[in-house]
Amino acid sequence: MTTGADAGRLSAAYLATGSSSFTDFVGAHAPHLLPSRRALPPGSTLEAPHGTTIVTVTYDGGVVMAGDRRATMGNIIANRDMEKVFAADEYSAVGIAGTAGIAIELVKLFQVELEHYEKIEGTLLSLEGKANRLASMIRANLGMAMQGLAVVPLFAGYDLDRQVGRIFSYDVTGGCYEEHDHHSVGSGSLFARGAMKKLWRPELSADDAVSLAVEALYDAADDDSATGGPDVGRRIWPTVAVVGAQGVAFRTDDELRGAVEAVIAARQGNPGGAR
Repeated sequence: MTTGADAGRLSAAYLATGSSSFTDFVGAHAPHLLPSRRALPPGSTLEAPHGTTIVTVTYDGGVVMAGDRRATMGNIIANRDMEKVFAADEYSAVGIAGTAGIAIELVKLFQVELEHYEKIEGTLLSLEGKANRLASMIRANLGMAMQGLAVVPLFAGYDLDRQVGRIFSYDVTGGCYEEHDHHSVGSGSLFARGAMKKLWRPELSADDAVSLAVEALYDAADDDSATGGPDVGRRIWPTVAVVGAQGVAFRTDDELRGAVEAVIAARQGNPGGAR
């Protein structure tokens, strides 16, 4: 604790030059604050809410990311309107699957990490650089993942240099892989990927990509009990982010209502969606 003449002043750690990584700074001076440093007692288990399905698809000019709103805890619906898609910074978005609490905390730390880099370096980190920073944070969480508290996000953004949307997936060890055209993670990902393979085509518009993402989540919810489909009665729609040259923009509930109702109407009398 600082007393006397030094009271109210920042410690020397905050004034010294060093890495542009906020995570490295916290790890060096307050490691107990990092999500990955909060291990469970040996031999214990924890039942925690899990986020489920995230989909992302490229379009002509960027990338769309969407997530259902359901969180589960075993066979129980823990939350019906959880947000799972977040803006990482001005030109990228991240969606979470896995242990919800740790995943949200990891996303918040990632957001600060990117903002800190921009302030220290005076420039944006490249899209690949952002993807690699997220990979290192996931790798640091491996100890928690081995105890059943895994986080497997999906990252996508607009590459300012290439002027295209790009997608990056991860495994629990922090492995980072670039995906092409579309991808999905979470318990309903197998069914969502099948839908996207059939529906995706080159030169999609942003609106078409949003409709495709909504339909993929609809198909995932049809076969995966942990994925929440559009809830018309409660007016709970997926969270959808559109990332392009103008930055990240989230579709409003009114905008999504039209896309959801169009998918539902097209499935009336034809629930399989064959065309």
